[in-house]
Amino acid sequence: QVQLVESGGGSVQAGGSLRLSCAVSGYSYTRAWFRQAPGKEREGIASIYPSGSTVYDDSVRGRFTISQDRAKNMVYLQMNGLKVEDTAMYYCAVSLASLPHPLAERSYASWGQGTQVTVSS
Repeated sequence: QVQLVESGGGSVQAGGSLRLSCAVSGYSYTRAWFRQAPGKEREGIASIYPSGSTVYDDSVRGRFTISQDRAKNMVYLQMNGLKVEDTAMYYCAVSLASLPHPLAERSYASWGQGTQVTVSS
């Protein structure tokens, strides 16, 4: 069973930056970050393959960067230019295979407990 532990969330003002980290125990292939705002469904925002190839949702492309250190089994999400609408619980997720839909929640079986990001105006 793969275990994931996120860290790095917090409160920032709009325009600020945060870096989220996810420690992965066990094998994983595709890694991703999701978020869920109050009253909304969980949405995939960024994913990364072992090659380093990435996929981003339009809402974060150009502001957020997903990266990984496979030697350390870590996944990161650098968030710049944060907006109030980025406020959400952020989750790390991994899959054991390559995915045709890497930002689809149904593609992932292992999830972290989440870390809260709050952006104020």
